[in-house]
Parts: sequence; structure tokens; C-alpha cells
Amino acid sequence: MKSQKFYSLWLSAIMIFIFGLQNLPGIPGFTDLFILNQKALTNFEVWRYVSSIFLHGSITHLAFNLFALFFFGLVLEKTIGTKRFMITFFATGIIANIISVNFYNSSLGASGAIYGVIGAVTILRPMMMVFSFGAIIPMFLAAIVYVTADILRAFGAFGPTNIGSIAHLSGIAIGFLIGIYYRNKFRERKNQKIEVKFDENSMQNWENNFMK
Repeated sequence: MKSQKFYSLWLSAIMIFIFGLQNLPGIPGFTDLFILNQKALTNFEVWRYVSSIFLHGSITHLAFNLFALFFFGLVLEKTIGTKRFMITFFATGIIANIISVNFYNSSLGASGAIYGVIGAVTILRPMMMVFSFGAIIPMFLAAIVYVTADILRAFGAFGPTNIGSIAHLSGIAIGFLIGIYYRNKFRERKNQKIEVKFDENSMQNWENNFMK
């Protein structure tokens, strides 16, 4: 495993920088240019599937995502490596956006990607203890609570909300699949036995030269 490069921190820094650009008075229309909306479908503005990941609607929205990305991102990057972490982050974020654009007029934020990271961590580190909902609980139990809450929210159990539960559920589902893939892959590597072969002629020559 290569050394950890802390890319979750770099991603967080980019999000903070872009949030600053969103709120600069001298850049009107910045958010509208990169937010995920129906133009991604009708005008084939496909960059929105990626760019919207780095946009946020408020400082609170940004803070919650940065906290989750910092903690779960560091764990996942340490577990599977930097390259695999980045693939997981962007793959789950983009797929979550491709799905959610069919349910929302517009959306923004890294939640789909972060839930993808959470899904992968859940599979790879299910018994890792995390502080969630005021208690220290295993990772798999926290994931069950997250999924249950978003399912209920998607069906309106908590009333009107601007939280993208479809993006959350899509992201974590893809994260589960990625986590299963890497878990099986690492297990296969661990179970592989090194086969050592000797050339019989070389062994015979060695015996003739040194054992007689």
C-alpha cells in the first residue's frame, strides 16, 4: 500500500475555495453555471455532474460535509489507498448525481460522494466505532440509521425538506458495491500463496558441485 496522501483534505480545501467564489459579489451567476439542474439533460451540460459536487448552499451545509469527508475520507484512503479513494469519491458522486437529476429540479453538494465513501467504509470497516446520533456505535449500525432516515425522508416522513435523500441513498448503495469489490479483492490477495519453483537441472548441478 502506498503512503497516504490525504486527498480528502485537498478535496475539502477545494470545496472551501469554491464556496468562497460562490459568495463573492463580483462573480454573479457562478453557482448557476455549475449547479446540477435539468440543463445537464436537456443541453448536455455534463460538467454539472462533477462541478455540483464542489458547490454548497450554506456554511452549515459545507461544514457538515467537510466534517464527514475529513473523518470517513481519511479512513477510506488509509484502508484502500489514495487512487482507489479518489475513484470511489468521484464515481459515487457522479452516479448519485446522474440518478438524482431525475428527481430534483436542481441540487448541489458533495453528499452523494460522501455517502459513497461512507458506504465503502461500512463494508470494509463494519466494526469501527464512530460517534453518531449522540452515541458511540459500530459503523454498520450508523449506516443502517443513515439509510433508514433517508428512506423515511424520501417518502416525506419528516415533512418538506431540501435534503437530497435520493442522492444520499444512491451514493451509499454504490459505495456498498465498491466496498464489497475491494473487500473481495484484498481477501483474494491475502489468500494467495506464493508458489516457489526450482529448476531441477540447476539443483542437480549445485548438488554435483557442492555436495560431493
